[in-house]
Amino acid sequence: MLDETLKSIISDNAKNMRRSAIRDLLKMATRPDVISFGGGFPDITAFPVDQLKEVVMEVLEENALQALQYGETLGVKELREVLAQRYRDQGMEVTYENFIITTSSQQAIDMLCQLLINPGDTLVCGLPSYLGALQAFYAHRANPVGIPKDEELHSVVRALVTAGKKPKFIYAIPDFQNPSGVTMDMEQRNNVLEVAREFDLLVVEDSPYREIRFSGEPMPLIYSLDKEERTVLLGTFSKTFVPGFRLGWIMAPVNIIERLEIVKQSMDLCAPVFNQFIAARFMKKGYYDKNIERVKINYRNKRDSMIAAFEKYMPEGVTWTNPEGGLFLFVTLPEGYDSTELFKIAVKENVAFVIGEAFHCDGSGKNTLRINFSYMEESRAEEGIRRLAGAIGRMMEEKKIKGQ
Repeated sequence: MLDETLKSIISDNAKNMRRSAIRDLLKMATRPDVISFGGGFPDITAFPVDQLKEVVMEVLEENALQALQYGETLGVKELREVLAQRYRDQGMEVTYENFIITTSSQQAIDMLCQLLINPGDTLVCGLPSYLGALQAFYAHRANPVGIPKDEELHSVVRALVTAGKKPKFIYAIPDFQNPSGVTMDMEQRNNVLEVAREFDLLVVEDSPYREIRFSGEPMPLIYSLDKEERTVLLGTFSKTFVPGFRLGWIMAPVNIIERLEIVKQSMDLCAPVFNQFIAARFMKKGYYDKNIERVKINYRNKRDSMIAAFEKYMPEGVTWTNPEGGLFLFVTLPEGYDSTELFKIAVKENVAFVIGEAFHCDGSGKNTLRINFSYMEESRAEEGIRRLAGAIGRMMEEKKIKGQ
């Protein structure tokens, strides 16, 4: 089709879609000479290949006719029951009816946008916030408003309501936030709910990393603190099991799940059924929890090694977060520096990252960058940080010379 013809018929939603800085970086990450801290990749050694071989054969022997067929839109009941039991073990009163299985948690975000967002609607989110969520918000022509500090949530929401722009929901990643790696404390979690109650808002709690805690004290889910059924929780197997399965879930009040079922039917009818049977059996055999324990030990060691490399190589004035779990830490350069300019220098040194501005819905964060510590082996990661520190040092020196 001619480009001009395509431009004349493309939808307004499509025109508002934005490319992912992360996905573009993944193309570069495949080059063997590049040390990339860009993608949110789990460590490939964390994939439980031997146990999966066993479970796959059991599913084919015992459940082949159901597992290879279409499934119901809500998801395989056995998997929803296993998930419900995990949350009941944490003190939540949920059943399998509170769940819908999605094709990754990215689809879950898109489903919620399709259900809740009209063009021009407002929502509030962290500043910075998960890039994939921002992409979904933009695709549905929403107006995300970033909250730079948690204590500012009330004043920002009140101002929006007063201006006739009441947010549809509060989007939050309370545990090991992507990209910052920080975790909300108890006061901050309660504050989210208090603001939601006062202004009658929904809370979307994105929780892909919660189970990968390797230090510090666990905090309760916002969902578990909510007594008014105004919280929707998103989960995924991509960070704790295998990303290639593309399985996630939404846990929510039943009346929301019923509406989301209709939304999903317009997308893909059902998430991969075979993968759901495998995941359910894998969890029931106890392999899932054992694998998470291995992952936590591995990622704690990698985080510690990464922090040590930062302390060893980084120029003065550069700061970074020290996450208690998850896959990421966030780096802040001194004011006046731009991570986009740094990226141009860094790629010449065969090291890559994600610019922090991509995670800021207001265009701020130019002096920040996200680093993934879960994927790269420790010795290669240290070399990558050495290269990155060298690139930062060169950028600083160039700026100093230009300033003179």
